[in-house]
Amino acid sequence: MTYHGFEKGLAGSAIGQLAAMQAVVCHGPRDYRLETVERPTAGPGELVISIAACGICASDCKCYSGAKMFWGGEGQPAYVKPPVIPGHEFFGYVEELGEGAAEHFGVQKGDRVIAEQIVPCDKCLFCKSGKYWMCEVHNIFGFQRVVADGGMADYMRLPSTSRVHKIPEAISLEDAAIIEPFACAIHTVNRGDIQFDDVVVIAGAGPLGLMMVQAAHLRTPKKLVVIDLVPERLALAKTFGADVVINPKTENAEAIVRELTGGYGCDVYLETTGVPAGVTQGLSMIRKLGRFVEFSVFGADTTADWSIIGDRKELDVRGAHLGPYCYPVVIDLMARGLITSKGIVTHNFPLSDWEQAIVVANSLDSIKVLLRPERLER
Repeated sequence: MTYHGFEKGLAGSAIGQLAAMQAVVCHGPRDYRLETVERPTAGPGELVISIAACGICASDCKCYSGAKMFWGGEGQPAYVKPPVIPGHEFFGYVEELGEGAAEHFGVQKGDRVIAEQIVPCDKCLFCKSGKYWMCEVHNIFGFQRVVADGGMADYMRLPSTSRVHKIPEAISLEDAAIIEPFACAIHTVNRGDIQFDDVVVIAGAGPLGLMMVQAAHLRTPKKLVVIDLVPERLALAKTFGADVVINPKTENAEAIVRELTGGYGCDVYLETTGVPAGVTQGLSMIRKLGRFVEFSVFGADTTADWSIIGDRKELDVRGAHLGPYCYPVVIDLMARGLITSKGIVTHNFPLSDWEQAIVVANSLDSIKVLLRPERLER
C-alpha cells in the first residue's frame, strides 16, 4: 500500500530515511486506516504545525459512511479525492517555517495557531472580491490533498494561501479545538440578522447548534427557542441562554412557537439538524417574511413544497457556509469568557483509537469528540 509516493511502514522504505508520522488516511468510504506516512515539510511561505487536537465533525462522519455529497453519484461529482488525511477542525503549534512564512503569517516557531478550513486559490472571482470562503476551486483541508492534507495526524502543512490566526495561550485546549465550528456558528447567526424583538428558533442542539445558542444569546433576541430530541442537550442549551426548549418527541414544536408569537411563527429559523424533517419543520413554523438560514450538511435529499417560500410566505432563505471573517471574533469572545466549550467537548481519544472515536462521534453518546496525537513532546 502506498501513500504520498512512499511505502507504508518504516523498515527498508523511503520513509525510513525521512521524518515520519502517524496519520489517519481516507482511501474510500469506510476505508480509513492508521498509517505511517512522510511528515510534511514547509515550502516557501508555508508552515508546518504539530497538531494539538482535531475535532470530528458531522461531515467527517458522513464522509466516512459514504454520503453522496462527498462521494458523488446520480450526476453529482465526488468532492473527496482519496487518499487524503481527513480533519478540518484542528489547531496546533508552529513547528517549521518556510522561507518568508514568518513575515507572511506574522507568526514564529512555537506559536499556537489555527488555519481556516478552506485553502483559497486567491485567483478566482470570489477570492479577488474578498469572498474567499466561496472560492471556485474550493480546496478544504481534509477532503482533497490537492494543496494539503487535514489534521488527523501528528503534523500538517499549511499552504501560503491559508488564512492563519494566532490563539492566545490563555485559551484552553478544549476551547481552541472548537474555534473552527464556532466560527461557522457565528457566521450562521450573522446570516440570521437577529434583531432585539425577534423570536429565534435553532433546530438541532448538536455541537454547532449549541454554539449557535451561545452566539444568538449574545444578540439578546426577544425569545430564543431550541428544538432537539435529546433531553441532555436541551438542558445544556438552557444553560447557554435558551429561553424555551422543545423536544418534538413529546411536544408539538410548531404549536408552542405559534403560541409564543401570537400565532404568526418565528422571525428567524436556523436549521442545523442535518435531516430533512428539520427543513420542512422550519418552513412550516416560520412567519411570513421570515429569515430561514440553512447550515447543515445533509446525508439525504430533502423534498419540500417550494411554493411556501414564494407564493405563501415570501421568505428570505439564506445559506451559511464555513466561518469567514469570524475566527478573530471567536478567539476574542473566548478570551473574554463569553463563549465556551464546557459541556460541548465530551470525549478525547488518542489518534490510534480513531475508529472508536468516529463511532462515538456519530452517536448520541457524545457531543464533540476530539482526536489527540500521542507524541511525547507536548
